[in-house]
Amino acid sequence: MTTTMTWQEFERAEAEFAATVRERFGKYTHHVLATLRADGSPRLSGLEARFPLDELVLTMMPDSRKALDLRRDPRFSLLANPGEGTEMGGGDVRVSGRVAEVTDHETLSRFADALGAPLPFHLFRLALTEVVRTTVEDDELVVRTWRPGRPVRTVTRT
Repeated sequence: MTTTMTWQEFERAEAEFAATVRERFGKYTHHVLATLRADGSPRLSGLEARFPLDELVLTMMPDSRKALDLRRDPRFSLLANPGEGTEMGGGDVRVSGRVAEVTDHETLSRFADALGAPLPFHLFRLALTEVVRTTVEDDELVVRTWRPGRPVRTVTRT
């Protein structure tokens, strides 16, 4: 079984890398979520990814296709909005893992208050299996990858 970590555990394990990833997600409101359809094919959907109560969570409209996908198969990948043009200011950032839906009313209400959003909505907490940041530095492609229980690994390509 694959090891996972919460966002907070990731921040404690790799504070500098987590801050960079969080800043990248904070540049834009809308990002791209990859889920798996019932037939196993990929589905890409836009969504807002935010950090209410200091935790990266996914929220979705009731019974949206992406929410139903995640209820059936919790695997996901979330790509930070790359921005306009080809600049990719801050690089390309992706988090992947599994989700767990929050269903207890008290927790949902706390997040609704923090988000300033009315219930009902689906709320998914993330269990991270991988975080990747890709940048171009000094004409080299630099890929930084983190997985639970391991330090950040950096690979460069010319």
